[in-house]
Amino acid sequence: MSIAENKKAWHDYFIEEKYEAGLMLEGWEAKAIRAGRVQLKEAYVVIKSGEVFLIGAHISALPTASTHIHPDATRTRKLLLHAEEISKLIGKVERAGYTLVPLNLHYKKSRIKLEIGLAKGKKEHDKRDTIKQRDTQREIQRAMRSHNRY
Repeated sequence: MSIAENKKAWHDYFIEEKYEAGLMLEGWEAKAIRAGRVQLKEAYVVIKSGEVFLIGAHISALPTASTHIHPDATRTRKLLLHAEEISKLIGKVERAGYTLVPLNLHYKKSRIKLEIGLAKGKKEHDKRDTIKQRDTQREIQRAMRSHNRY
């Protein structure tokens, strides 16, 4: 079940591969995410010294869950992946010019997981082509629906 989506990632990038990563969260963050107070719009993923981090994801603290601590809504959070997945990602990002983008936050067996995508940036004309294709598909679907009514 999805908690938060990053729709902008699909608009700005060609997503080539997807990976599922765990997140190292504090207690107040887990409660806030379960309440749906998370935003991935301006978040990105970086690799530093063999570890993967999520930067810029905004998690708003619940007023009841964080009375004794001072929560930082956009702190850097470590992502948990297998070592071979990390080494593969390091190779692609450093050599092939790929970027890592967070795609969506979801539950898997009551755990909070983040789906990250190995992506290449789109140029402006690619974005326009994608919009044209989407509009064409929508028109085809409308025509099919109206044709099936009669």
